[in-house]
Amino acid sequence: MTNIIILQEEDIKRILKESIREELQGSAGVQPKMTPEEPLLSRQQIAAELGISLVTLTDWMKKGLPYLRLNGRVYFKRSEVIASMNHNRLK
Repeated sequence: MTNIIILQEEDIKRILKESIREELQGSAGVQPKMTPEEPLLSRQQIAAELGISLVTLTDWMKKGLPYLRLNGRVYFKRSEVIASMNHNRLK
């Protein structure tokens, strides 16, 4: 036989608050491991590192070189560029 319990609104709020508080306290000691974020390089910086002109860089971008567009500007992650270049060299 199933018992039905009817709770008042205040009781439900109290139970929810206690549950949330317990969850937050339990997870407060656990810090997510943050990996250092790779710095973004501008078009000028990546072109200088690769020893190419900005025109060549633009051509490579059209051919699939990975880049990010943030607030109307173009940025690159060094690791993605190197991986892409190594992948295309193997083809």
